[in-house]
Amino acid sequence: MNKLLLIAGFVLLTSFGVSTEYRNEFQSFFDGDTLKVLTPKEEHPSEAYVITNLLKRIHYRKLQLSDSISSVIFDNYFESLDPNKAYFFADDVASFEKYRYELDNQIPEGELQFAYDVFDVYRKRALTQIDYVFTLLETEFDFSKEETYTFDREDANWPKDQAEQNEVWRKIIKNQALSYKLAGREWDDISESLTKRYQRIQKAIYQYNSEDVFQSYMNAYTSAYDPHTDYFSPVDAENFQIDMGLSLEGIGARLMQNLDYTQVAEIIPGGPAYKSKLLQKDDKIIGVAQGDDGEFLDVIGWRLDDVVSKIRGPKGSVVRLQILKASDGINALPDTLRLVRDKINLEQQAAKAEMIPISEGSTTYNLGVITIPSFYLNFEELRAGKEDYRSTTRDVKKLIRELEDQGMDGLMLDLRFNGGGSLQEAIELSGLFIPDGPVVQVRNYDQTVDKMDDEDGGEVFYDGPLAVMVNRGSASASEIFSGAIQDYRRGVIIGESTFGKGTVQNVIDLSRYIRNPELNLGQIKMTLAKFYRVTGSSNQRVGIAPDVQFPSIYDQADFGEASRPNALPWDEIAGAKFKPTNSISEELLDHLNALYRSDLNSDPDLQKLVRDIEKAKENRNRKSVSLNFEERRAATNNDEDELSTTVDDSEVTDVDDIDEKLKNDPYLKEGLRLLVAMKKFKVG
Repeated sequence: MNKLLLIAGFVLLTSFGVSTEYRNEFQSFFDGDTLKVLTPKEEHPSEAYVITNLLKRIHYRKLQLSDSISSVIFDNYFESLDPNKAYFFADDVASFEKYRYELDNQIPEGELQFAYDVFDVYRKRALTQIDYVFTLLETEFDFSKEETYTFDREDANWPKDQAEQNEVWRKIIKNQALSYKLAGREWDDISESLTKRYQRIQKAIYQYNSEDVFQSYMNAYTSAYDPHTDYFSPVDAENFQIDMGLSLEGIGARLMQNLDYTQVAEIIPGGPAYKSKLLQKDDKIIGVAQGDDGEFLDVIGWRLDDVVSKIRGPKGSVVRLQILKASDGINALPDTLRLVRDKINLEQQAAKAEMIPISEGSTTYNLGVITIPSFYLNFEELRAGKEDYRSTTRDVKKLIRELEDQGMDGLMLDLRFNGGGSLQEAIELSGLFIPDGPVVQVRNYDQTVDKMDDEDGGEVFYDGPLAVMVNRGSASASEIFSGAIQDYRRGVIIGESTFGKGTVQNVIDLSRYIRNPELNLGQIKMTLAKFYRVTGSSNQRVGIAPDVQFPSIYDQADFGEASRPNALPWDEIAGAKFKPTNSISEELLDHLNALYRSDLNSDPDLQKLVRDIEKAKENRNRKSVSLNFEERRAATNNDEDELSTTVDDSEVTDVDDIDEKLKNDPYLKEGLRLLVAMKKFKVG
């Protein structure tokens, strides 16, 4: 769902002055511009009709438009425009209530005026509040006053009048100003920085066009079916389909425009963003700074190509980003991320292996760790008939051979932050570890079920101890592979519960149904099928539950498929016939969990990590913050506690880079401990 202006809860730590030239630029813009009345374009009624028919015919959910769906669309649209209830008055919303149960009749007929009328009110209210912001910034706030700002307004009522709305905005702006003050800025700088930001937002509001309104309304419509069904305007469709060669080589992310915001559409495996583990799909980039000392530029309201030009740069140079984490929702506070630009190529995206020796007493175990960023397949080389085409399975097979030549005692596959990729590769990779048989089932929108088998002739390439590490960022193809390894009882799944995305989408070009070359039409990405495990259970919402469960900073209700409105439900179908290997016994799993509980009671690194996770959850659950400078400074200082990562020297072989890796990754360290226990248990 598109958010037109999601600024009510932001605390942005950027800093720069407003030049005279910049003021003049804005003044000339508004002097020569008027607020244009927006109406649907010629093609919009036809697009709405086609979208309705596609949803009716081939969307997996097969929901018929009804009064109940109309009510969801109504709420979705108001939320997309004003998610924090800071613009509309209660009377504004009430005046449109007569349409709550009429949209299911209007949209198929191409009647879209409701969306444009609502947007017109939103735009006028937003411009009025921005004028009030400029007035607020003329006088410094009293930061010694005892008061709080409630940034989570999900359960709040719409303001009843201008006075109540102004009070909401007074605290919004005071909160943003306080964040600058905590960063050491003086009032003149603070005032100028915030003025510049809201001037840019003001300009963006004047520049909204008919396509922006239509896209927001259609996404309010499609998201009533499920969170992965989206409408892309012609401009966004072009961004969505952008060639990988035109992606942001600097940081390894593909970006898209989400009205005022630059949003992450995809993280390219192997790139700086992927390696950082700190930038994820759907995060918003709100500030960009060059080098370690450059000042941040507030890029809210910037065009996508302008943001791209600031993020791109020479290989090896530093760029710093301020981001709003999608996982933190509407209450997101900015995080700062430092990245070293690099050129992304296939080699950096490929699976990589290393041998990590772990000592227990007088015995050293050589454990192979293969990190798989994504399930990739070079389709061009495959279609061209190239014998040595690159793929995840081929690369992993080669790496296992190399590790075995070095005397590998056990294998860990690291799928953390692997968001998926090629379904074919998930199936073929499973085949390296299990005998012939089904790997996954796919139920299509017409309710037919396809069983997708491993067909490598029954060969098990590696039959030694196997562990698979996952986290909340492991999704889709990662969940298919992990689920198969677990169901066949071939390896132990270790880590956090996975994301829980068990659905399949396809992008459909609306020009296939509206044959008019003079019209520039959009696309719809639609959910057409669901994945099921060989047991018949869906991954949807629940993900893969590890055999040994580590604490997670994110609950399923906060981050993952289950947290998304209108996500398809979990269900199950008939299981497929398959024969488990029974390499993993219940006795072994009980043993591993007992070892983990013992480590949790004795390992200070794990204990510290658990405390930090609980603290992070507590912070995320906050719904308000103090607007008193001294109280806020004290709270900020308390949040800056660093994670202790001391490792017992007797535990890890004295190799500097390996020692450092385990110091920075307590979960990998614990996973390898458990893999040693599997080896000693004589698994495989």
